[in-house]
Order: sequence, then structure tokens, then C-alpha cells
Amino acid sequence: MGGCRIERLLGAGAFATVWLGFDPRLRDWVAIKVLAENWANDLRIRERFSLEARLLRRVDSPRLVRVHTVGELADGRPYIVMEWAAGGSLRDLLEAGDIPADTAWGILRQVAAAVADLHTNGIVHRDLTPGNVLLCPPRPGDTTPATTGEHTPPEPPAVPTADAQAWSGGRIVVADLGLAKAMAAASGLTARAGTPGYMAPEQDDPSSTVDERADVYGMGRLGLRLFGAAGPPPGVAAVLARATAPAPAARYRDADAFARALADTATCRAGPDRRPRRNRRTAVAALVLAAGATAGAVAVDAWRDRPDPVATDASGRISVRLPPGWRAEGAGWAGRPAAGGGLAPAMVISPDPAHWVTDPEVPGAFIGLSDGREAATDAADFLAGHTHPRCRADPVRAVRRADVEWTIVRYAACPTGKPVIVEAAALLAGGATLGYVQVTPPDAASATFVDDLLAGITLRAR
Repeated sequence: MGGCRIERLLGAGAFATVWLGFDPRLRDWVAIKVLAENWANDLRIRERFSLEARLLRRVDSPRLVRVHTVGELADGRPYIVMEWAAGGSLRDLLEAGDIPADTAWGILRQVAAAVADLHTNGIVHRDLTPGNVLLCPPRPGDTTPATTGEHTPPEPPAVPTADAQAWSGGRIVVADLGLAKAMAAASGLTARAGTPGYMAPEQDDPSSTVDERADVYGMGRLGLRLFGAAGPPPGVAAVLARATAPAPAARYRDADAFARALADTATCRAGPDRRPRRNRRTAVAALVLAAGATAGAVAVDAWRDRPDPVATDASGRISVRLPPGWRAEGAGWAGRPAAGGGLAPAMVISPDPAHWVTDPEVPGAFIGLSDGREAATDAADFLAGHTHPRCRADPVRAVRRADVEWTIVRYAACPTGKPVIVEAAALLAGGATLGYVQVTPPDAASATFVDDLLAGITLRAR
């Protein structure tokens, strides 16, 4: 096949099979990807298959699997000859057990660097999964394997695929650009494609535009999987929370921005807070507030004779009476710029603000203000764009609290993440500012908890 001697089958998927071969001209082992026979006559799939090779050749990055050549079999099926990643896939490593935090952090940084190379060249991957992250382990001595003859390959190097130490020292590459798309080809990507659990929400919406931020979401999901049940260190958790925000505008703009944010967490890699936590639910909630309130000071008016202190954000436009035992953090709505520069006002309140996004057991609320663009629609329209499809939605209701008319939707019986999520939005006087609150109530909260919380919120229009 392509002048290569075939050793064995490496894997098979819906669209292609991959074989291990030896190329006597390169004197090296290679992986040969062949389009599946049942797709051979589908021109759309053939073009996508060929595009993968062209994109990989165009970028030509050591962080991406290298393409040596392409060709067609006698039956007309196209194939791609590429470098063989002898260390296996990240999926293999994850299936073997937990990964040390430092190794997980290093792997994620290398993945981010690889995806940044794609984004620099105007390419979106769209399918970043553990199976598409591969290890090319370092070879001792000469990188050219010795052979006893031009057509007699050496034994394939034996590298344990479940060795975290090998992953710490090897070259990690991103593969399988079968769903990738050059951004120059269209103003947006609208095809529904990707792997559930890793693909961004907009990839499942034919009317949405898919860009670099879809890959940021995929890297965030990869990161959560890498750090496993123990969870990432707090600084990394904040980065992953923003990366996996449901709204693209709330995420990092591309892989380079994500990589830089991840690099800034280098000082907090010692590990996450190891306090005992209940484990009734382990998945991270798909919350809009994964967009997050950026770190910053929040003034708290905590007089001793006042049972419920009041927190005010840095802008002075948001004040909230805190439930007992709750505190406030945040100085801006990450990913949402303010009209005059900086970030739109926002804060997170919770008994444990640092872990609210990542721990489904921690109650809390996100409170934000958006000027201008959001106010072009009413509160109900805004909430229609902030749904939780896997949860059961209660009927929309309205309530007036503190001279603000709130529109509220409660989502319950969520299969993963927070069991109950309440979305609330309101247009402030004048209609130029929209207030948004997302609440995850405590388990034993009263039926009036959300309404009482809204009654204690004071929002100021511009």
C-alpha cells in the first residue's frame, strides 16, 4: 500500500481504517489511513478526507501529526501516509487510571499549543477528543531505525501507552482533522459535527456559527477529563470554567488566549483543594456563569448587628444582600466587554465562590449587567438563548422584586451537574440595561429562596 509493507491494523472508525506500515524509503514506521469502502463513492466524504491531508501539510507543525504522502488504492479509495504515534492516544492513558496533576497540566498546554498552530493558519479542528491526542515518544539515539534490508522492517518500538512518565517526556501531537475546516472557506461553520461530551453547544445547532471558540470549548472539556475526579487546581479550574462556557462570547477567543491563561496558572499546580466533598454528582454543570466573574475585590458591608451583609461589586452598580454564610467574589463579566472599556459588571456569590462552577454540590449565584446589545430584546428572549435542554423546564413566570420586573425559568432534574438551575433576567428602567441572574439554590432551600434573593439585589442602570 503506497509502497509500504503492512504490519497490522491499528484501528477502525466510521469513516476510515488505520494501518501500521513500514516505509522502506523513509526507513521508518508509518500510519496509513484509508477511507472506508462504504464511503468511497461519496464525493463529500472523499473531499473531507483529502482536505485533512492538505490542511496538515499546509500547517506543517511538529505539534500536529505529519503527512508524508497521499495516494489512491487500486479500487479508487484514497489514503494518507502519516507519521506513526507509537505511544498511543490520550484515551489509552486515561483508561489506565488517574494522571498526575502536573502531567495533566503539561499535556493540556501541549494540546493548546498544537491547536494554536491551527488557529494561526485559519483552521478550526472541531473534534478535540482524547482519541485525537497522540504521543510520539522520544527515541534513544538515532531516530532512524536500523534495518536488515530495504524491505525488512525492524520490530516496532515498544512504548507503554499507559505510562504517564512517557507522556511527560514525549512529543504530543493532535491528529484527525477529518472534521476540520479552513475558516477562509466560509464566514462560519454550520455543519453539525463533533463528539458528544467534547463538542461545543453551537456545533449541535445548524443555525449557529462555529469558529475558534468551539475548539476552546473542546480543550476545556479535555482539561476536565484530564484532571479527573480530583479536579484541577483552583487557578486551572477557573480557566477551564471560562473555556467551557456555553456561550461562545464568554470563552477565550482562540487557542492562543487559552494557552496563555493556562500558562499563568503555573504557580498553582500543586493540586486542588482536597477538602472532603460529597460526590452525589461529579459532572461540571453547563452554566452560563462558567463565563465567570473575573477575580477582583468586592466590598462587603458586614456590620455585626446586621445578620445579612451586603456585597457591592467594583463598579458600584450591583449590590446584593448575601444569604447567611455566603460571600462574594468577582470584578467583571469575563468575555463580555463594557461599552466604555473593561468588562461588564458582574459578581459570583456562594458559600464557596471558587468552587461553585466546578462542584455541583456548591450552591451560588451569578449576577451580571449588560448594557446596549442585550437590551435590544426583552428578558424572555434573552432567557430563550440560555436554556438547559437536558433538564426539565418549569413554565416561565414573572415576579416583581425591589422595583424590578423579573422573568424567571426554573430547570430541574438535570441529569449532570447542578440538579436545579434558575435563570432570571430583567430590563432596568429605560430599557438600555439588562440584568441577569443565574441561581443554583441549596438542597434544602425554601420555595421562596430565589424570589427572596432577587428582592435583595439592587441593580443600577448606566
